[in-house]
Amino acid sequence: MNQSFGRKEKLKSKIFIGKLFSEGKTLKKFPLKLIYTEIETSENLNQIGVSVPKKNFKLAVKRNYLKRLLRESYRKNKYIVSSSEKQFAMMFIYLGKETLELSVIEEQMQKLLAEFVTKEKL
Repeated sequence: MNQSFGRKEKLKSKIFIGKLFSEGKTLKKFPLKLIYTEIETSENLNQIGVSVPKKNFKLAVKRNYLKRLLRESYRKNKYIVSSSEKQFAMMFIYLGKETLELSVIEEQMQKLLAEFVTKEKL
């Protein structure tokens, strides 16, 4: 299984981001929130974005660190959702008010992705 997180997997399209926040469905597993919607792309890859609110973490260093942890935990566990024929745009938002360890974030990411698979029946 390829565990890379390449350029084609990053959510950058303003159209997809707008569609995500207007029509997207939501799942939560503290400290993570997943907003997702189905998209049509030529690639057979899900597109992922991560966000950490400035309201909760004033220092950019901490926000960037948490975004790195979110991307890493998704990269390690993307095999859970990559076996489907549907493509999704997903946004992971960090809801916590304090920095957690990678192991905790990764555990919650696994639970969140498993719930996503059962809900979408992939």
